[in-house]
Amino acid sequence: MSSEKMETMVTTRDLTGNPAPLGLMGFGMTTVLLNLQNAGLFTLGSIILAMGIFYGGIAQLIAGSMEWKKGNTFATTAFCSYGLFWLSLVALIMIPSMGLGEKTSPTAMAAYLAMWGLFTAVMFIGTLRFNRAMQVVFATLAILFFLLALGELTGNSAITQIAGWVGILCGFSAIYTALAQVVNETYGKGSMIVPLWPVK
Repeated sequence: MSSEKMETMVTTRDLTGNPAPLGLMGFGMTTVLLNLQNAGLFTLGSIILAMGIFYGGIAQLIAGSMEWKKGNTFATTAFCSYGLFWLSLVALIMIPSMGLGEKTSPTAMAAYLAMWGLFTAVMFIGTLRFNRAMQVVFATLAILFFLLALGELTGNSAITQIAGWVGILCGFSAIYTALAQVVNETYGKGSMIVPLWPVK
């Protein structure tokens, strides 16, 4: 019997589902709802807090954790970061109302939003490898953050309203991207029933 070691190639298949639609839906629906308020259409009250905690926050953290298991650094960073953004935003609203800290000043809030805008602008560069649908999500999100920061800094409500409409577009583009993936994967690998315009 040969003493040489036998090398065996083992092929594994990833049978887990695609977590991206969950993360995109959590982000998209929560973003639309918040920006309906920013656009001045109506006041959401506790709805945005609940959505920010559970769907925008926790659902995206779950999706990010699942993407980590798949070895997807971009999606892990995006979903976990934006999930924590929503949780931190809810905390910024709730902490002062609970008497645990002072209300955030407009200047500080502008800095907070601008930092998220910077993060999103860098993440947008990563989407240049994916598809046009994802590029729209991140491009409009970066614009949204910078407009909201400018609105906070200047106190100009018109800028915040414009940001609201950009945010509605951003949120619906994320919802579209999520549902397109669900439909396409449901109809089989390689299906492109709902276009995402992949980068060639």
